[in-house]
Amino acid sequence: MSPFDTRVPAVLLRIDRNPFHHGTLGAVRSLGRAGIEAHVVAADGPASPVAASRFTAAVHQPPAPGASDADIARVLAEVAARVARPAVLVPLDDASALATARLRESLAPAFRLPALPGPLAERVADKAELAALCTALDIPHPVTLIPGSGAEAGRAAWRLGLPVIAKWSRPWLLPAGSGLRSTTVVRSAQQARELYGRRTEAGSTLLLQEFLPPGPGLDWFCHGHTDRTGTRHGGGTGRKLLSWPRAAGLTAVGAWTPNPELDELTGRLVTALGYRGVLDLDFRRHDRTGAYHLLDFNPRPGAQFRLFADAGGLDVVRALHLDLTGRPLPAPRPRPGRRFLVENYAPLTALRPSRSGRELAWYAADDRAPARALWRRWPRHLTRRLRPAPPAPQDPAPARPRIIRQPSPPTRDHHADHH
Repeated sequence: MSPFDTRVPAVLLRIDRNPFHHGTLGAVRSLGRAGIEAHVVAADGPASPVAASRFTAAVHQPPAPGASDADIARVLAEVAARVARPAVLVPLDDASALATARLRESLAPAFRLPALPGPLAERVADKAELAALCTALDIPHPVTLIPGSGAEAGRAAWRLGLPVIAKWSRPWLLPAGSGLRSTTVVRSAQQARELYGRRTEAGSTLLLQEFLPPGPGLDWFCHGHTDRTGTRHGGGTGRKLLSWPRAAGLTAVGAWTPNPELDELTGRLVTALGYRGVLDLDFRRHDRTGAYHLLDFNPRPGAQFRLFADAGGLDVVRALHLDLTGRPLPAPRPRPGRRFLVENYAPLTALRPSRSGRELAWYAADDRAPARALWRRWPRHLTRRLRPAPPAPQDPAPARPRIIRQPSPPTRDHHADHH
């Protein structure tokens, strides 16, 4: 007998226009293989990899980028009418996660969502709010400056010490086709000034952060699902072996690597916040102090969540469905050493044989059509990405920056022997 209530379908919501979001395909396959009907609300046309999956029950048109909560609620009401049964709602990007958290009460009973306290999803997703939360909870976080002008952005870059990391506080507001990225490695004061000049276009505040040098064993992430009792399931800690773009991008190759200290830090943060639902945290270990600095808190499944599919098949998306349908969650059966690889970002690595267990983002023996669809569309996508970005506007008058996090004095590298 299936441990899942297969009478309850799942609706996967992604407002971001990204037909190459492998996390959506991972969720469709995970649920579909469990016998759960998986509907996708995303701008993925019939030729997209997700639409090609045999596990996709239907693809529905999503709200437009920047849609109001009322418009999102209207679209979801139309989807609910077509699905015709109460469904577990799984947001797969920040805009979806924040909107559905705000709309949770009005979306019931058509949709089931975890109960988050107040505006918590928005607080952890906003990079400036997250920096302030880390300060209040004594969670290590990179020194963060918020410049008040282009000139101040340049001075802040020098103050932090080039290179620095530039982030938009609300990356889900970035307009498609602008060439702006949520995170950028800034290597000059001029580059910092130019980015600041695009803040109106970006739709949110520019943050400049201390650059923590990357290196072997320094980039980590932690995934999990916190159920209604506050217990975490379906995830683990992993190392980022390869990122795209380098040093400031998504996980192209990751490995399930147990890290009790990072797991304890995540548990302390989740308990302090009273967080419920799926989470994806990114950390970088300081090469001198050994402290794990929290870089991002995503209140949704991370695109590489399938890395943590355990020996019983449990992952964070399945854990969410079990929890929201009142089913018991099984004891974890970890598979340390397992790897996850995204073929279009690490094609050479994908061609090499693997001795340990691994999962590819696009290719699956029981679902081959998405990989074929990917390679038909990916070259055209790369060609468009090579087009030059529009020029940045001029800087306004200078102002002093706000400081979110002051530097901490160096401490003994007590983690040096941990890994």
